[in-house]
This record gives sequence, structure tokens and C-alpha cells, in this order.
Amino acid sequence: MDGELAVLVGQVSPYVTAAVGAYGSAVLATVNDEAAGATVGLGRRMLRRIFGSRTGGDVPRPVADLAAEPGDPDLQAALRVAIRKVLAVDTELAGDLRAMLTAEAPVTVTASGARSIAAHTITGVAAPGDDVTITR
Repeated sequence: MDGELAVLVGQVSPYVTAAVGAYGSAVLATVNDEAAGATVGLGRRMLRRIFGSRTGGDVPRPVADLAAEPGDPDLQAALRVAIRKVLAVDTELAGDLRAMLTAEAPVTVTASGARSIAAHTITGVAAPGDDVTITR
């Protein structure tokens, strides 16, 4: 189970880190998310689900620390550890976060190089290149 939580926290981390970077310590305050981009908005909703809505100085230490230094990888790791500790005791919350990732996480598809194909899902034949013959 601990390995599964580490994977989940790794998936959640880019979203919550982006949200803390964008909002700072106010990330847990109750306000409208309309101005936030998809990644930041999802991260903010995840943080509020994990730590609850907060106001003023009542922000968990790992969130406040990261808000002061958003690019610090050690503080990002400290937030991941704090999230993993919360998830270890609340399996329902872990399920909620998985559902949020599945339903709301933006999908990025990138193709790079000659004749590359980019697709979220391919349901048929994908044949990049010259002189391709496809038979049934």
C-alpha cells in the first residue's frame, strides 16, 4: 500500500506544487477558481481536499514553506511527505484524489520528429512512414 501511495503522491505533486506556486499561502482560502488554469485549479482543489479550507495563518507548515520558496525541491518533497502521511490514514481520500486525477487532469499529447504520431487514444491502425502497406 505504501508504494501505491507514493505513486499517487507523485501524480498529485505537480498539480499541488503549481497551485502553491500560483496562490502562495492563500492556496487553501475559499475563493473562486475561475481565474486558475486547469493544472493550478486542480492542484488547489486537491490541496483543499487534503488539508481543508483555511484562512489567514492557519496553513499547514509544508504548504507555507513551499509558498515562500515554490521552486525549492526539498520543500516540494516535504509537501509530498505530508500528503503521503495524510493519505496513509485516510484511504477514502486517496480514492477521491485518484478520481479527481482521472476526471480532471489535463491530457497533454506531444509528437516530435519526422512522421511521429500524437494521439490520446488510437483505436485503429497508425502507420507513420513511407511505403506502408496495410492488409487485412
